[in-house]
Amino acid sequence: MTPGSPRVYLDANRPERRAELAANLAAVRARIARACERAGRHPDEVTLVAVTKTFPVSDIRLLAELGVREIGENRDQEAREKAAACADLGLTWHFVGQLQTNKARSVARYASVVHSVDRVRLVHALERAVASVRSDPLRCLVQVRLDDEPGRGGADPSAAVELADAIAAAPGLLCAGVMAVAPLGVDPESAFARLAEVAQAVRSRHPEATWISAGMSGDLEAAIGHGATHVRIGRGLLGARPRNR
Repeated sequence: MTPGSPRVYLDANRPERRAELAANLAAVRARIARACERAGRHPDEVTLVAVTKTFPVSDIRLLAELGVREIGENRDQEAREKAAACADLGLTWHFVGQLQTNKARSVARYASVVHSVDRVRLVHALERAVASVRSDPLRCLVQVRLDDEPGRGGADPSAAVELADAIAAAPGLLCAGVMAVAPLGVDPESAFARLAEVAQAVRSRHPEATWISAGMSGDLEAAIGHGATHVRIGRGLLGARPRNR
């Protein structure tokens, strides 16, 4: 491990850890099912992405045993190491964090989906990366900013369709839909209703862009009520993040 790199391989091989994860997974799936029932949707319409940032490979292996196939990570170095360590499991890796253009080539090697495409420059970087490191297309989601803080990640809602156009036009990239995080202090119902409007605008130009990645441990119900197809769950599934040693 290089100096300054995240400590991701903390010991989690306690005998009770599998039971703990199984109970958490059952609870999250029950929440998804209830939210879908209220929204008149089927639970199969919602994909659970387990966000394993700072949690060890042993947890990912336990989740895989429990049937979780979609894994989300926020940082390239950590994600790259974990994807290599779990290459035998056939998992689908989602990059859900802010992505610098100089990391595009690395992420394109292991990720099947990038949730955080928020600028045209990044589209071009991913296009070049895909051409050099993989033969299958890379799914990309337009990350939408749902507040008025320009320093935050995400494109302005007014720019989402134009960004989707750029992704769709880039060889090797597929525009899969949109992603957003409900801002702190903003009603999630209002935030995800706005995202649903943006998603519809993107779909009107790109009918294949059906994914809405929205909802985390604290607000997955609101997201599902507004059409989320993918929820990104960390704390609700894995518990509190382990402390560095």
